[in-house]
Amino acid sequence: MTILGVGLELVDTVRFERLLARRGERLLARVYSEGERAYAARRARGHESLGVRFAAKLAARRALGGGVSLREIEIVRRRGEAPTLRFHGAAAERARARGVTHAAVTLTHDPSACVGQVVLEGTP
Repeated sequence: MTILGVGLELVDTVRFERLLARRGERLLARVYSEGERAYAARRARGHESLGVRFAAKLAARRALGGGVSLREIEIVRRRGEAPTLRFHGAAAERARARGVTHAAVTLTHDPSACVGQVVLEGTP
């Protein structure tokens, strides 16, 4: 397997929380799946969960080469498992066209920063 794309993104947690306060439901609907929104709603620091997913979505879009909607990139988290990426629509088409067979995602956050890293692997 070959590395086909790498993306890394840092989001300032405080700035993201202000953006969320200003844009609210409109931002949530444009960027996040229902599952991502539900996951964040169950967290004590839901804004950090959304912020780190925002960073990971930007990183994934960068790894794909751009040109796809953040809504088409989903961060899926199942209890007891590491987070995974799921591509939809144009993002899924772009991943298939580039030969992506595996996408690794790493998330980390604290009260000041959210970081998402994505590595796409496959056969070009």
